[in-house]
Amino acid sequence: MTRFTVNNQPVQYAMDPATPLLWALRDASNLTGTKYGCGTGDCGACIVDIDGAAVRSCQRTIGAVEGSYVTTIEGLSRDRSHPVQTALIAKNVVQCGFCIPGIVMAAAVLLQHNRAPSEDDIRREITNLCRCGIYPRLVEAILLAASIQRGDETVDAPPAPGILPAEAARSVPALVVRR
Repeated sequence: MTRFTVNNQPVQYAMDPATPLLWALRDASNLTGTKYGCGTGDCGACIVDIDGAAVRSCQRTIGAVEGSYVTTIEGLSRDRSHPVQTALIAKNVVQCGFCIPGIVMAAAVLLQHNRAPSEDDIRREITNLCRCGIYPRLVEAILLAASIQRGDETVDAPPAPGILPAEAARSVPALVVRR
């Protein structure tokens, strides 16, 4: 049994310790915010916070994180109120959204260690790939997030569109297909 903490909850996986953390989170814990992108650690869609470090979960086994504290996008903020999430919404960064959970987690870790990152710091630390090309707005948003986190600025961002977090787990009625 592999044991560690995920989103402040102790977990125990009865899986092969060589199982990538990504699949344990997605398949066994149903934490599907962490995305599978490339499987080689290049894209960053699967980034989670492990003991304060931005880690590509497709490249880390559950055996390697034994005893660690893991935070996924679901554990960062259920109501999207984390400064990084607020800033991305305020700066209208999100396009397709697939890469965003990994970017949010990488940015949150960056701001844990650097309360006032420069544009160069952000470009060096946020190496996630985004097919939509959000990079200029992303840098602006992370600078804003740092300012929000420090208390230098407040933002009245509209709520994110889509499903409310409280409603995300509701069952969806089956579709009726007529021929």
